[in-house]
Amino acid sequence: MEEIEAAAIRLEGTIVRTPLMRLKGEEDIYLKPEVLQPIGSFKVRGVGNWALSLDAEDLARGLTTVSAGNTAQAVGYMGKVLGVSSRSLVPHELHPAKRQAIERYGTELVGVTMTELMLYMFDEGWREEPYCYLNPWGEPAMVAGHGTIGLELVDDLGQFDSVFVPVGGGALAAGIAAAVKHLRPGVKVFGVQAEENSSLKAAFDKGGPVWIDWRNTIVEGASTPLITHNMYPMLVELIDDVIVVSEDEVKGAMGRLLTGDKLVTEGAGAAAVAAALKTEREVRGVSVAVVSGGSVDPGLLSEVIGSG
Repeated sequence: MEEIEAAAIRLEGTIVRTPLMRLKGEEDIYLKPEVLQPIGSFKVRGVGNWALSLDAEDLARGLTTVSAGNTAQAVGYMGKVLGVSSRSLVPHELHPAKRQAIERYGTELVGVTMTELMLYMFDEGWREEPYCYLNPWGEPAMVAGHGTIGLELVDDLGQFDSVFVPVGGGALAAGIAAAVKHLRPGVKVFGVQAEENSSLKAAFDKGGPVWIDWRNTIVEGASTPLITHNMYPMLVELIDDVIVVSEDEVKGAMGRLLTGDKLVTEGAGAAAVAAALKTEREVRGVSVAVVSGGSVDPGLLSEVIGSG
């Protein structure tokens, strides 16, 4: 909690304290719209806290990470804020909208396969490079930065029963859950992943991290082939259950957020809303859905609008 509270102070002026909104048509589901952040996603909280914690020598090396899009965008944004170079490994399949959003900050992108991206992390390929590397799934400063969302939820809403959080690598869920569980121990935290690729559910079922076959999904930000060994202990302690959502459920939530709440979201951004809507009121109670990001491919957005 001390690290999360310190992050909240450090991030003042860099992030937006996003408001709480009621999901249109629902009295007991609130939205935490992180799409309103400067880069359109929550990632600026964790990346910002990490970058602002670096000393001058590390900053001078330039910033690098691995990302499916939003972390790279946050690294690019912070590179601009701090006046240093930025770079990221990204999947070849990264959709053009996210690629363009990242490149606007002058970030160098290196396209790799998902397997190559994971091996770069686990074989520590970043040690052979001059850049200052951000581990997007286990950097403590990043987890603490994301935990500031939990502080804001408790401060702004007070009493609630559950939080739905999309899970990619797990830093967002771990940070929010650490803060919420400390301040409101009775609140349930539900991790949300794509039905196509739920490495978190597979890990919970097995009792430890396990590789799964990764498939393309519109929920790529809440979809990974593995929950890492350093993140699993935190997640298994802090997450009450895993909710998986289908492609159609996510598209439905995206359309509802767009037309009803005027929020443009990517698949992962709408995943928590889809999960809250499919969970019985008796199980979830008064709920918050974290709307994590809005970097949506225009083609997918057109499809969602057309189907609505």
